[in-house]
Amino acid sequence: MAGSAQQLNQGSAQAAGRPKIEISGLSKIFKGRNGDVTALQNTDLTIQQNEFVCVVGPSGCGKTTLLNIIAGLEEATSGSVKVDGTEVMGPGKERGVVFQQYALFPWKTVLKNVEFGLKLRGLDKKERRETAERYLEIVGLKDFAHAYPKELSGGMKQRVAIARAYAVQPEVLLMDEPFGALDAQTRAQLQEDLLKTWQTEKKTCFFITHDVEEAVILAQRVIIMSARPGRIKEIVEVDIPYPRDQSTKLDDRFVQIKNDIWSKVYREYLEVAR
Repeated sequence: MAGSAQQLNQGSAQAAGRPKIEISGLSKIFKGRNGDVTALQNTDLTIQQNEFVCVVGPSGCGKTTLLNIIAGLEEATSGSVKVDGTEVMGPGKERGVVFQQYALFPWKTVLKNVEFGLKLRGLDKKERRETAERYLEIVGLKDFAHAYPKELSGGMKQRVAIARAYAVQPEVLLMDEPFGALDAQTRAQLQEDLLKTWQTEKKTCFFITHDVEEAVILAQRVIIMSARPGRIKEIVEVDIPYPRDQSTKLDDRFVQIKNDIWSKVYREYLEVAR
């Protein structure tokens, strides 16, 4: 018995020290009528448990392709992605995805949209409702539980999408420019809401954005990708303590990091423009 307990403790310790996501030698080539397009080339990255990572880079550098491969929605041409040491072979319940387009069911209420994934998981009606209401309260939409998507603003719809993703309790949250179509004020509010939810829920977040300022306000690390073929050009540590809010953007260190990242992203953009 003692030996079994010791082995269990050792296994738990090893699991605790293992990266949440391991990306090794990842490449993706798309076949086209005009020839092959290499979207990703020999990409390596590790992301730790509960870490918030943002990915920036010029259009077409493979950011969304990378997210889709982690999500199991695309297959890599070569290399691998592992979550908790298990290779990704397709979508999985431990990974939730939020896209720029809200993808809500227009004929379902806000509450029923959030309950949808819970129903697929087999939760009973009472548990589905309680869980959905909890996450709607977290994103500030409890009073709109019985509204329909057409009655909501763009920011509110995205809150519903985020609540739906959180409700099924994924260990990894993959977000592809979720605030990209929103006005500046709504975007700023949702950034703060997301940070509060992340600090409460303790998820591993992989967040794609074209907005360098957004990346710096959210992330612990910002991944800068090169122009196509996409590779990780640099990783920048954001050494600004949490909690962060919009006033953080006035901090000298914030401005310094933002300008440093922007100049590097812009150089990659110029490579694409040539």
